[in-house]
Amino acid sequence: MFLTKCAANLGRFLFGSYLLAVLSIGSMIFIAAPSKAAQPKCELSRTIKFAGLDWDSNIFLTEIAKFIVESSYGCRTASIPGTSLPLLAGMMKNDVDVMMEVWLDNVKEAWNKGVKEGSVVNLGVTFKGAVQGFYVPRYLIEGDSKRGIKAAAPDLVSVSDLPKYKELFKDREEPEKGRFYNCILGWSCEVINTNKLKAYGLDKYYTNFRPGTGAALAAAISSAYKRGKPFVGYYWEPTWILGKYDMVMLKEPEYNDKDWLTLIDQKSKNPVGVAYPVKNVYLGVGKEFHDQAPNLVKFLKAFEMTKDQINEGLAMMQQDGLSHKSAAIKFLQKHRSHWKSWLSAAEAAKVEEKLGQNS
Repeated sequence: MFLTKCAANLGRFLFGSYLLAVLSIGSMIFIAAPSKAAQPKCELSRTIKFAGLDWDSNIFLTEIAKFIVESSYGCRTASIPGTSLPLLAGMMKNDVDVMMEVWLDNVKEAWNKGVKEGSVVNLGVTFKGAVQGFYVPRYLIEGDSKRGIKAAAPDLVSVSDLPKYKELFKDREEPEKGRFYNCILGWSCEVINTNKLKAYGLDKYYTNFRPGTGAALAAAISSAYKRGKPFVGYYWEPTWILGKYDMVMLKEPEYNDKDWLTLIDQKSKNPVGVAYPVKNVYLGVGKEFHDQAPNLVKFLKAFEMTKDQINEGLAMMQQDGLSHKSAAIKFLQKHRSHWKSWLSAAEAAKVEEKLGQNS
């Protein structure tokens, strides 16, 4: 009997010890197992559609916004390729949700129509001080001792100085004239620059060379700069070209509304030359998106970059051979204090987590 009780007690002891051990191990496993963070849930069940405007700064800014929208808000995103007016028309029909760069002067009539109809909403400035003009490399004016380049045009300050330097910018196809690189054929700036050449009398001294694509114009500048050769033509910023190369904008008469109207008219007979206006570029969204996604709208309202930051990001993309998305991620990793101001601490932490996975 004694032995039976001892055996029973021993059995209960061993089972209790086994059960305690199992529970302890289970507890340790439970404690040791990393808790999976709750995934953010997007306000919209559908894909967020961004306007895939066909220039570098917009693509770069769109990739920054998409990365944050995906990682912090748990949304699916897509870029719809196209140009300003068709994509703006799409936004007015709720086929496009977000346009990171709205150049109001370039789409004024269509944008005002959308505002009047209540189909688009301006969320504020994406970046300030967008500029356009006629540029030459700085080494033409000041030289570059490191590259052994002497100043070929030390007195070149304004567009009015260009006639006396036509030999410097000689056009191979029409050697009696210089070559002026205009804006891309078909863009509104091509019309404006053509009128400017007439207004300044430069059409007598320079050929009006119109590149077929933005890549062709960028390649012409890049090739001339790398070889230390002369170049004069139109460009704008923010762009990787002006982030990477030291260029000087030539002076023009001060902008005014009256003379500007003579430049934007394709049929203008007596254009009057003035500088491009310095403008802010805006962030626009469709009304349906605006009403259905208040948290995303709050983020996009806070989104703002400087012109120099965009130039830096685009130059980095070219220098390191990065895609727009990779450049956006690298920019976010480098400028944490800037983009965190757009978000709450919890939202920023989710972006940090995603950035860590891309480091």
